[in-house]
Amino acid sequence: MSAHCMLTGAQPGFGNRISHSHRRTSRRFDPNIQTKRYWLPGEGRHVRLRLSAKGIKTVDTIGVEAAVARIRARGVKI
Repeated sequence: MSAHCMLTGAQPGFGNRISHSHRRTSRRFDPNIQTKRYWLPGEGRHVRLRLSAKGIKTVDTIGVEAAVARIRARGVKI
């Protein structure tokens, strides 16, 4: 599974590791992706969402119905 947030669209960033001798090797900054299960009252079922930590806070703020609507608007199938 890729490290993408379904709600915010957060994805890995890329950069370099820099050693003490200043040699550079590539590295990857992954977002903090968590799998979370929410009850979706409008559909009477649970949905499993792969969200970043920021995405989980957003769901807590706007509600799961609005969050699922935003996810579907982005074209992600749930």
